[in-house]
Amino acid sequence: MVDNLINIGLLGCGTVGSGVVKIIKRNREEIERKAGSRLNIKKVLVRSLDKERPLELEGAELVTEVDKILEDPEIKIVIELIGDVERAREYMEKALRKGKFVVTANKDLMAQHGREIFKLARDMGVNVYYEASVGGGIPLIRPLKHSLAANRIMRIMGIINGTTNYILTQMTLQGRGYQEALEEAQEKGFAEQDPSSDVLGKDAAYKLAILASIAFDSTINMDSIYTEGITEVKIRDIRYAEELGYKLKLLAIGDRMEEGLALRVHPTLVPDKHPLAAVNDEFNAVFFEGDAVGEIMLYGRGAGEMPTGSAVVADVIEAARSINHQVENGVMEVEFSQKPIMPLSRIHSKFYIRLKAIDEPGVFASLANIFSEEKVSLDMIIQKRRIEEMAEIVLVTHDIREENFFRSIERIKEIPSIREISQLLRVV
Repeated sequence: MVDNLINIGLLGCGTVGSGVVKIIKRNREEIERKAGSRLNIKKVLVRSLDKERPLELEGAELVTEVDKILEDPEIKIVIELIGDVERAREYMEKALRKGKFVVTANKDLMAQHGREIFKLARDMGVNVYYEASVGGGIPLIRPLKHSLAANRIMRIMGIINGTTNYILTQMTLQGRGYQEALEEAQEKGFAEQDPSSDVLGKDAAYKLAILASIAFDSTINMDSIYTEGITEVKIRDIRYAEELGYKLKLLAIGDRMEEGLALRVHPTLVPDKHPLAAVNDEFNAVFFEGDAVGEIMLYGRGAGEMPTGSAVVADVIEAARSINHQVENGVMEVEFSQKPIMPLSRIHSKFYIRLKAIDEPGVFASLANIFSEEKVSLDMIIQKRRIEEMAEIVLVTHDIREENFFRSIERIKEIPSIREISQLLRVV
């Protein structure tokens, strides 16, 4: 048994915090052997001292004042799990200034203020570990920083929000409407009561910012990521996509191109044969494409008490190793420069379009003429159904420049027989 002791301060003991405590208690012997130290959760920041706590917290001192943790010289590692951005940033910066290592699962904070936090950590000779901020229990950050370090990463593409993936899975497999699927996700704990960050794509954008910064050695501003959620996805489009050989997923995509980076989050039609098409429910999966390794995919549960707790404890072990061996803490993130961001209008995509038109001769000819003039080539044109005097038409384009496509859409809206552009979706 290892003799040296490392004390830990835990900020927040909600779902993930409880998982962290359980994992450390359950796997103590193996964790401490790997860390080279006895790990002791000395103090835990809670909102109230009166609430009943799990037995695993027995022996830890519960406190309601954060300074009782941050000012304690015996605490060497602080785990931040309170979630709030500004308060978490204040606590994290104070912990770093006190020479403490920090472990966090706070994706919003790391996406928005990571560079300043990393610089402070480097200046103080410590480090910040944030594996749990992106993929829950899926290791994504450490493989990018270490296992794939010899590669020039060319593309990131994946499902990195479990809430939206669960909703889209229920819509696809069970035929539920968006609102019904969302309510079920909330009942099962896969969605917050205010699900806006998830369903509007913001959560996935924060995670993409973190992954892209490491993969592309670049600081990423959140406003450089095109973000579109799933609130306008209809069952009809999911069914049409299936007929065409696709599944609908919310994807986060980052590409390294000669002119710069292209970053976006949006609903996407994924071919049935692509591995991402089979990723269902609350599971996540991310593809990385490196110039040497080619394509690899990492898959698993992207959230939850134990999966996310697993990633947090792995970071605690890493921090303990750094403390024990006095490893030089090179914080690679502060060396990132800001690469140019390509506007979405200049990249190429395939598109799925659903529109309504008066069922009369010449409609297809009008569409074809405009697409031809804008250099938009079509892969498929299908008239799906007729309702009274209206025809519903589904089009799928070949790979085309986005500005050409949207210019053609604006012209199509002016055709008298076109009554509605019902849906526009990108296609992998």
